[in-house]
Amino acid sequence: MIELANLGMRIGSLCSGVGGLELGLEWAGLGQTVWQVEIDPFCRRILSKHWPSARRFADVHHVGKKNLSYADLICFGFPCQDVSSAGTKVGLGGAQSGLFYECARVVEEIGPEWVVVENVTSGAKLWVDAVTGKLGELGYACLPIPLQASDVGALHLRARIFVVAHSDRQRQRAESGLTEVASAPSPAGAGASDADRVELRQLEQRHARRDNGVRDTRKTESEFPGWWEPEPNVVRVVHGLPEGLDATWDGAHRLAALRAADELASVRVAALGNSVVPQCTEVVGWVIRELIEEAAA
Repeated sequence: MIELANLGMRIGSLCSGVGGLELGLEWAGLGQTVWQVEIDPFCRRILSKHWPSARRFADVHHVGKKNLSYADLICFGFPCQDVSSAGTKVGLGGAQSGLFYECARVVEEIGPEWVVVENVTSGAKLWVDAVTGKLGELGYACLPIPLQASDVGALHLRARIFVVAHSDRQRQRAESGLTEVASAPSPAGAGASDADRVELRQLEQRHARRDNGVRDTRKTESEFPGWWEPEPNVVRVVHGLPEGLDATWDGAHRLAALRAADELASVRVAALGNSVVPQCTEVVGWVIRELIEEAAA
């Protein structure tokens, strides 16, 4: 077995959720997480269990150079409510997705060499160009990478885009394949980002298969021995009564227990909904390693 060399980076995480971004980057051997910023108390408890040595902060509005140590890499997945196809679709001007600009402020103050930003593919045109444009203003060359959970072996899609940004302040041109994102429209979709055009092509192909009566050739659960059928609704996975709930309790106690179980389930659903598939982030980590190796060659 070949031992993976750890690059020794200091990793900082904003809008950490339950740590899917930093976990995948650590799996790729980039380094160790030194601080995390997460406003949800339940998620912070999870983070404290898995990263006991990292410092934790509650609010991205209240952190920066004044209280965060230097990090070689800062990662974050800002709230998606205003950029998702299921959300308000107002873009980064929205009250929630606009938190990106607070994260960008932290990046500007800390000045890491690398930045990794993650969010949904479904609303790529509402955020990718704006994010890469802002990072470009801060001196970073950007590479958007579309990835979905099925790319790393899962039976669901969970399509995401990871923007890998490298500090370009000391170079006139980005090295190792990193390029500034062009905003010029193309025939595939005027004004759409490259990631959006990829999604549009995939949608067109799926619709073509359906309309032409061609059987979808994607493998089913029976073709993967040992794999389980994915739940159609994530709520079903976490909604359930805790063991020991006694059906003989009187109505008042039973109702209180049900409410408590439902509240806990809602918190867990929120944590799952905000999470990132760490295997996808590990792929991003390997891309960064390859870029570093190419630059050093």
